[in-house]
Amino acid sequence: MEETPGAPEQGSDGKPIPPMLIEAVRYAEDRHWEVVPGSWLIEQDGPARCSCGDPHCPLPGAHPVDEDWRHRASAGPGVVRRWWTENPHASILLPTGRVFDVLDVPEVAGCLALARMERMGLQLGPVVAAPAVPGLHGRRLHFLVLPGVLAKLPELLRRLGWAPGRLDLFSRGEGEWIVAPPTRVGPHSYVRWARPPSTLNRWLPDAAELISPLAYACGREAPPAYAPQPPQPAVVR
Repeated sequence: MEETPGAPEQGSDGKPIPPMLIEAVRYAEDRHWEVVPGSWLIEQDGPARCSCGDPHCPLPGAHPVDEDWRHRASAGPGVVRRWWTENPHASILLPTGRVFDVLDVPEVAGCLALARMERMGLQLGPVVAAPAVPGLHGRRLHFLVLPGVLAKLPELLRRLGWAPGRLDLFSRGEGEWIVAPPTRVGPHSYVRWARPPSTLNRWLPDAAELISPLAYACGREAPPAYAPQPPQPAVVR
């Protein structure tokens, strides 16, 4: 029987395979990315809330559940399959600073830069579209790049004439993580691929190749730098 487009995949027992399990295993098996299960949303008895139990959780259903999550992360398909078989609702977290780092920019600036980079024919990796998070403005795009950007980003921006902190452009490296599709963050937002993983973007770019168009796009949205006003002449009465 032909599978209906969009129909959930089925296991050998004929039951649908949870989509989070499918994607988590795919990341480990196809891309060799380390993954780790995170918190999840609980929707019984009232509004959706985070499994961590904090009623004011800033990332409901999308953060690590224990302190040793970095050491638990695995790219073993068998391990990953067991994790999401035991808890098919767990969010999918991808540690940064190992197989890849991330350049994190606002969605609007990121879309402008992405269109420009595609016209330029630059090598691009996968790009994640993520919901807004506390401390940053609006939705974000996460550009996956080769590891090592955390240390060299300030110098890359300085060479382009941008002082530290002037742009809403950050890097995520060792000790950090991003949330992977199709994780649901809060009651209404999902993490999605703006540019999904494929055979064409298996090789990640170096951050130096993307930083100029990203900085240019972010610079268009940056507030003007403070410039002290010259002293006004005294008014003679």
